[in-house]
Amino acid sequence: MSTQLLDDGLAASKIGLDPYQNSRHAPTVYHEHYSCPNWPQKHTFPMSKFEQTAYSLLNDPDDLLQQRHPDDDRPLIQSVDDCYRPLEVVNFPLSFMTPPIHSNYLHRFLSGSLTKEECRKIGFREQTSRPELIERTVLEVAGTVLTAQLALRYGLACNVAGGTHHAEANEGKGFTILNDLAVASRLMTWSEDGNDDLDTDDDDYNRSSRKLLSKLYRGNQRVERVLVVDCDVHQGDGTATFHYQDNLLHGRLFTLDLHAENNWPFEKEAPTYDVPLPDKCSDEEYLSVLSTSLKKALNEVQPQLVLYNAGVDPFYADKLGRLSLSWQGLCDRDLHVIQTCVEEKLPVACVVGGGYSTDVREVARRHALVHRICAKVWRDNEMWRRC
Repeated sequence: MSTQLLDDGLAASKIGLDPYQNSRHAPTVYHEHYSCPNWPQKHTFPMSKFEQTAYSLLNDPDDLLQQRHPDDDRPLIQSVDDCYRPLEVVNFPLSFMTPPIHSNYLHRFLSGSLTKEECRKIGFREQTSRPELIERTVLEVAGTVLTAQLALRYGLACNVAGGTHHAEANEGKGFTILNDLAVASRLMTWSEDGNDDLDTDDDDYNRSSRKLLSKLYRGNQRVERVLVVDCDVHQGDGTATFHYQDNLLHGRLFTLDLHAENNWPFEKEAPTYDVPLPDKCSDEEYLSVLSTSLKKALNEVQPQLVLYNAGVDPFYADKLGRLSLSWQGLCDRDLHVIQTCVEEKLPVACVVGGGYSTDVREVARRHALVHRICAKVWRDNEMWRRC
């Protein structure tokens, strides 16, 4: 196994701008292959939104930054080299993904051998077996794992992809194939004395995998419980299944899920805290419910890590949403979740989640919001001084 972990156990192929020296934005994770090339132009899933989100962060002036520094018209992120880069696919071990993902399903996906029905359910059909899509799918998972590590090290971090919350252990659906939130939760709560049996009888492989897992950075104190705060407009049904009683993440992964009650998936699962919202839910109603439910979840779960799925499809103009959040509502939502966690001294790792529009630049600017809010919280709390 050739995987090399950088910088005391970080699963990164490149280290970004030193957070100790970065008074501008939180640690950011990006890979240029997050977007699959030559994507069908009329496909519902706006695949180029990831590279367009990065483009916005690297080129557009930041309104929140200019509120404090009116003359600063530079983009939030000065160079792509300032971003952390996840492990390349060839160096991201299967033992990092299975468990919790079933090895048979994972191997069939990686070899391009899923059935037509499985590919139809995922939503990518004939695109599912393309090497480029397989690569970007694993990179997305690797990126969220690295983002969780950076959050544990520095208090706050953000991935330019991630939030594949419909995927289950043995199947994908709803444009998601491998559940990055479940994988990150398992890796960050892994311990040598735990019950995470590797899905193989190969003793040499098991020994080398456990050695690598033991070297993976997961904070200075043991992470026992992870709370996923899912604000995507669609219920994170896949993530919920990973914490059911018969799953190894039971008691380790918890989910708070705010979603449109009448939206897909129509057969809902049972998150730890399920918060269905009515059609056309407004900013005021949404933020009130969020405040109450987040406080309850944090008090009861007492997590050591929060994974925040900042889907932007609750936006009033989203192609697949049924809620009515304004641009300011999205900002206030992200600020409340992130600032609350930081005030509680809870590491928070952010992923972008869902967002749909025929105008990919528009949806990318929405996805860039969570990065800009992260940066604001990073600056307001001078988090680089805490590192």
